[in-house]
Amino acid sequence: MALFAGLSERLNHIFSKMKNKGKLTELEIKQVMREVRIALLEADVNFGVVKDFINRTTEKAVGEEILKSLTPAQQIIKIVNDELVELMGTKGSKLTVNDKPPTIYMMCGLQGAGKTTMCGKLAAMLKKQGKGVLLVACDIYRPAAIKQLQIVGERAQTEVFTMGQIAPIRIAQEAVKHAEAKGLDTIIIDTAGRLHIDEALMGELKDIKRAVRPSEILLVVDSMTGQDAVTVSDSFNKQLDISGVILTKLDGDTRGGAALSIRAVTGKPIKFTGIGEKMGDIEPFYPDRMASRILGMGDVLSLIEKAEQAFSAEETQKLEKRLKEKSFDFNDYLLQLNSLKKMGSMKDILAMLPAGAQMKNFDESFSEKQLVLTKAMILSMTKKERLNPDLIKGSQKKRIANGSGTSIQDVNKLLKQYEMMKNMMKQMSGKGNKKFMKMPFGM
Repeated sequence: MALFAGLSERLNHIFSKMKNKGKLTELEIKQVMREVRIALLEADVNFGVVKDFINRTTEKAVGEEILKSLTPAQQIIKIVNDELVELMGTKGSKLTVNDKPPTIYMMCGLQGAGKTTMCGKLAAMLKKQGKGVLLVACDIYRPAAIKQLQIVGERAQTEVFTMGQIAPIRIAQEAVKHAEAKGLDTIIIDTAGRLHIDEALMGELKDIKRAVRPSEILLVVDSMTGQDAVTVSDSFNKQLDISGVILTKLDGDTRGGAALSIRAVTGKPIKFTGIGEKMGDIEPFYPDRMASRILGMGDVLSLIEKAEQAFSAEETQKLEKRLKEKSFDFNDYLLQLNSLKKMGSMKDILAMLPAGAQMKNFDESFSEKQLVLTKAMILSMTKKERLNPDLIKGSQKKRIANGSGTSIQDVNKLLKQYEMMKNMMKQMSGKGNKKFMKMPFGM
């Protein structure tokens, strides 16, 4: 599901009504802002945050520059975009890293927010960056919490430090000694959660904070809970002075209220978002990119980063070399198909392209089926045919169709797509667009 699909669709509908107007009156601008206000409130954005946002945006939008502009829709969308970025924090917030290791990240949050899984995702991400990571099991109360962290640690290929169900403060202290002895530079502490905030929980978290002095206290909240997530963030911040927030389940039925309200209410940045179940489903939070996606303008930078992760450096170099030699065959085509699969669902990928989020009738199951059939057709070719598609004539097409459960028309379509792709890749390589070369089919 596209991020904040409901809000994005509503805002795009509001702005589309302005596109054919040469100029807007002050009254018309205020009417647009009233509709934006309703859209934000329906997306469960904090009432006070919406009020301030609309006041600031309206003040800028009724300025002489807009009233005299020949493209008022574009000007207003730019103002709304700028204000959304400002609302969410203007720029991404990086994790603090101690000059003298270990760097300690203390993870906290209520039960059900996905805190333990997020510990594993953060560990996996930091390991990719070359960090030596230790996960620490300080949730001694929830049944099977320690076992869950061990399973998560196994998936993240990260050591998990446990001492059973003794005092969490002592576990944390001993974990620091263990990390220092083993030369590990990063510690992630999975603290206990509760069904709701209480004095006992906060007291324990404060004790751990005093004992190990974490570099960051990261609060994990469920973005699907909307304003409850904002209330929880505010409460934890007042008690613990958190350094940042991690939003989970952002790929679910999220209206956007938490992401758009947390920074304004707590003054603390959103640092990461969880966008799936896999260990790699964690993304740094960039306010400018999120605002762009909300307004249906895509997020090409994040898409390129996803592609860079899906393609190994070796694969990229190999592809660049083959394109310089004016060589692109079905083996390369298959490689790109496989890398496309690693990047996630087609619907999510399209949502990162400008106007991609507006593709309401996009059939995800049809798209996935087409990818499977395309791979089947390529795998039904001989090695010689994959290297030299010009060899594929009438009888070969029939054999490939029979072997892949498709038709001769499907094979013809694939050959035509291949020729288009080959020509496009040559053009892209000639322009030196290295980053776009890493994207499957140049996207």
